[in-house]
Amino acid sequence: MIDGKRVLIIMPAWNEADGVAEVIKEVHATLPGADVLVVDDGSTDDTTAVARAAGATVMSLPYNLGVGGAMRAGYKFAHDRDYDVAIQVDADGQHDPRNVPELLARLDGDADLVMGARFAGTGEYEARGPRRWAMLVLAFWLSRMARTRLTDVTSGFRACDRDLIKVFARWYPAEYLGDTVESTIAAIRAGFRVEQVPVAMRPRTTGTPSQSPWKATLYLGRIGMILLLAFSRGSSLGLVAQKGK
Repeated sequence: MIDGKRVLIIMPAWNEADGVAEVIKEVHATLPGADVLVVDDGSTDDTTAVARAAGATVMSLPYNLGVGGAMRAGYKFAHDRDYDVAIQVDADGQHDPRNVPELLARLDGDADLVMGARFAGTGEYEARGPRRWAMLVLAFWLSRMARTRLTDVTSGFRACDRDLIKVFARWYPAEYLGDTVESTIAAIRAGFRVEQVPVAMRPRTTGTPSQSPWKATLYLGRIGMILLLAFSRGSSLGLVAQKGK
């Protein structure tokens, strides 16, 4: 329990055996009241064994689904076990668990989904070239949709409340990076309040980034279509429930 709420840290992991134990230990030391679920996304190394030995609960997927698929499984776990808050923390050490209380504090306000933003005045993380331009365009349009300033809509460091856990357990995009932008668009369209808090992103300690120029190009084309649909219809883009229902 943290401040009277049951909090689950969901950690998607793919071939992170070299560093996941240290990340789990840091989370336990920083947030002793939170439970940790590692979703082993079809790893071919010893991620599952290492994570269990470090004290995490582990859900092992039979094959690699990507972050979105792993997170959907994590949200279902959180919903089935009646958690109040679910927080995504990457297994590569980039997300600092010391920022979690700030995300929780914003959830205690009016927010339903809180993102840790890398481009909000804290830290030295930079993205350059077409990737940065795409991030700026996405942040501009999603800020308009959310009616609040969002600077980092591709952040995977995010917390959601009980209502969104219920929704995401039933529907969550599994496509490449759909777990960030598409899920945020859908939450906004369904009436959930989205906000951000500034965080500093740390260097990756282990593992291999999932992004590539080819994947990024496909993703940006797909997101362009999603944005077009979001502004041309009143649906929630596949979200199977709306806030308060």
